[in-house]
Amino acid sequence: MIDVLLDKGIDAAQVPGDAIVRHAVAAACMQAGISSKVMLCVRFSDDEAIRALNKQWRNKDKATDVLSFPMQEGPEISLQESLGDIILSWPFVVKEAERLGLSPQQHAQHLIVHGVLHLLGFVHGEDMDAERMQSLERKAMQQLGLHDPYLGEGNGDDND
Repeated sequence: MIDVLLDKGIDAAQVPGDAIVRHAVAAACMQAGISSKVMLCVRFSDDEAIRALNKQWRNKDKATDVLSFPMQEGPEISLQESLGDIILSWPFVVKEAERLGLSPQQHAQHLIVHGVLHLLGFVHGEDMDAERMQSLERKAMQQLGLHDPYLGEGNGDDND
């Protein structure tokens, strides 16, 4: 079960719908080798809310595009329990998408894929880990028929 939540002030007509969110989650899971259904929450919020979470949990007093909050740790993930929460700041996503020349919905799908991989235990702190995670993201985005999120982009992502 994938819950999609919208904070007050977020226009449901602007954000990706439930089906698009589910497809992005499924693509990330498939590339990570998971074919079963998963449980998680995707929340669309604003800059103020995500800034507060970023400050509380990462000690970074700034807004960001996406945060992932895994509910499970360790090498074994139980698909019988929630993987965790992914929170996107919709205004941040819209601005970032414009800068990248993408639609906000396309960019949000990449961030959802990215967030799901974090919930599944993938990280990008070390070069080999980053390459592995980016490879899965690229494959998931290709599966969705979308852009390569790292083509021509730097690897300086510290937003999750």
